[in-house]
Amino acid sequence: QLQLVESGGGLVQTGGSLRLSCTASGISTETFALAWFRQAPGKEREGVSIITTGGTSNYARSVMGRFTISRDDPQNTMFLQMSALEPEDTAIYYCAARQKLGIATMNPDWYDHWGQGTQVTISS
Repeated sequence: QLQLVESGGGLVQTGGSLRLSCTASGISTETFALAWFRQAPGKEREGVSIITTGGTSNYARSVMGRFTISRDDPQNTMFLQMSALEPEDTAIYYCAARQKLGIATMNPDWYDHWGQGTQVTISS
């Protein structure tokens, strides 16, 4: 059973940067589609970025050009490098996974493994 643990969240000022990590245990991530989602208070969970087993990535329009997703399968870890952070980026960030080769989606219902989340707070 794949278990996911996020880390790297925190409080930063507008314009700052953070690097989130998602570390998996139990099974190698190399056959899993991976993704980052976030949920702000009172809002639905939204897709932030996805990455396929082949390394193809996609981003929500709101973070394009500011966030970069990457994966290190030998280390069973996924990253989200976030820069030029804005107060609107404040949310709990979750990593998600599904054992599927070559594809990934921004639909949270498609994923069947989730981490517990890490809080990201951007002060204005």
